[in-house]
Amino acid sequence: MPIDPIQLTKQLVDLESTTYHEAPAGEFLSAYLADQGYIIERQPVPQPDLAKNPAAGSGPRFNVYASLPGVTPDLVLSSHMDTVPPFLGPCREDADFLHGRGTCDAKGIIATQIAAAEKLIAAGKRIALLYVVGEERDSAGALIANQSPKGSRFIINGEPTDNRLALASKGCLRVELRAHGKMAHSAYPELGDSAIDKLLAALHDIQALPLPVIEGIGDCTMNIGVIKGGVAPNVIPDKAEAHILIRLVGPPEELQQAITKAAAGRCEVNFTLKLPYMHMRAVLALTPWSPSSPPTSHRSPIGANPSSSVPEASSSPTPPTNTSASPNFWSASTST
Repeated sequence: MPIDPIQLTKQLVDLESTTYHEAPAGEFLSAYLADQGYIIERQPVPQPDLAKNPAAGSGPRFNVYASLPGVTPDLVLSSHMDTVPPFLGPCREDADFLHGRGTCDAKGIIATQIAAAEKLIAAGKRIALLYVVGEERDSAGALIANQSPKGSRFIINGEPTDNRLALASKGCLRVELRAHGKMAHSAYPELGDSAIDKLLAALHDIQALPLPVIEGIGDCTMNIGVIKGGVAPNVIPDKAEAHILIRLVGPPEELQQAITKAAAGRCEVNFTLKLPYMHMRAVLALTPWSPSSPPTSHRSPIGANPSSSVPEASSSPTPPTNTSASPNFWSASTST
């Protein structure tokens, strides 16, 4: 019986797998895909230091890589198993939609990819699947996966994009601000030094910073997602902190300098995560590779027709070395 992506989505959404606690989804996918005839490789991913990240878990974490026996894939379908917190309970369904954490980002995508892979493999295509952990926080799973590449020519990474091909990806800059003061009773403010006042002043100036915009890509955006500090309303706080996430549309260095300057004298600044903005290559068609027609590529604007553009996984269009033994390798070609 063909894989039912709706039913598979519901099974995945029923599992709690927020970041750092992805093991239930990994265990389920490992068993499910093994039953479909895939060879399963678990790629262990370490938990972060609990002292530095109180949200970290204590259980195992691992990516799931599923491939066909003895086959080097031409195409890998990939997405992530973790979801943002909190877990919202079992999947709910009405006449039109599924509701639950991960239905869109990205358990529904995983289910759809697995169902698509079944049809592609039946059509003779060389397909593998890769599902990673940690995407919602620090991309720890992707970093581990990149340490053992499998030789595929292309990767399709599943994310909610309104079913349009995304040819660029915003970068990510995570900022942690920590302010220190002196605790005192609020009846005697002259004896204290409010860490929260310092933090708020720094945040005010950081929010006023101009952020870059790239036409066709969008704005650089900033979110203050966490603020912590103080022990009681009548106590001047000696500690306060804030965590900021910035979605980048260009290099981060100038913005980092501006944030450091805005917080100077008031807060310590730590940049705990930095992922680059990417503009990927695209091709107009896929044709069988041959030495006489080396692959070429071009950059396409965001919003290009998704049926005619495919992002290439490799940064170099070097053809495979074993094409004589594997005539089904595909490469990119385009006409301009």
